[in-house]
Amino acid sequence: MARYAAHPAAVPKLVKLSDSGLRLQDQASDVRGLAVFNQNGEQLGSVEDFYVDTVEREVRFLEVGAGGVLGLGEKRFLIPVEAAKIYEDGVTVDQSREKVNESLSLKTNVVPEAAYERDLYDDY
Repeated sequence: MARYAAHPAAVPKLVKLSDSGLRLQDQASDVRGLAVFNQNGEQLGSVEDFYVDTVEREVRFLEVGAGGVLGLGEKRFLIPVEAAKIYEDGVTVDQSREKVNESLSLKTNVVPEAAYERDLYDDY
């Protein structure tokens, strides 16, 4: 049986919400700026933006910035929304600080590719 690749329009593409022109349906779910904590209550960073699946129009990842001073030396990483618990005053991830720090860093000048996304889900 022949295998066919998915039509390019059907392949989910991630875009940074702030670059997309898309908007959150429920503004109460906008957690940008909230602190992100690990399972022990230690702050890991803060939610900087979201990555959205353009086909399903769903938020897939939280972009988290950690460390650095005035943006210098800051590390950025993505957390799958399924791995985060969102509260009124912050976001919690059921991972240790070491695990999150070892996760794949995000190159903020490029959109994550499918292989990177799979690796992220495997990490969490």
